[in-house]
Amino acid sequence: QVQLVESGGGLVQAGGSLRLSCAASGRTFSGYAIGWFRQAPGKERVFVAALSRSGSRTIYADSVKGRFTISRDNAQTTVYLQMNSLKPEDTAVYYCAAELRYTDYVRVDLGYDYWGQGTQVTVSS
Repeated sequence: QVQLVESGGGLVQAGGSLRLSCAASGRTFSGYAIGWFRQAPGKERVFVAALSRSGSRTIYADSVKGRFTISRDNAQTTVYLQMNSLKPEDTAVYYCAAELRYTDYVRVDLGYDYWGQGTQVTVSS
């Protein structure tokens, strides 16, 4: 069992930046692909960004491409989502997710095995 803990959410004005963190309790992310998703009120949870197990592949939703960056620290203990040029439509609960993989495939659907509890991001206009 992998327990994921997100942090870094908050309230920010449009155009501002936030950095979300996702840590795995008691373990590293070695061998895991990591995804970030978000869910706005009354809407479905949708894909935001993902990082392959090797760290060499990243995928982004079109809505965040060029503004958000997913990365991982060298010790593979924390995955980050750097969010710049935030817009009110980025307001949502953000979730990180993990999946043990043996290839560098990166999933963009909701089929990850482990999920965090989410962190709220609110962007004011």
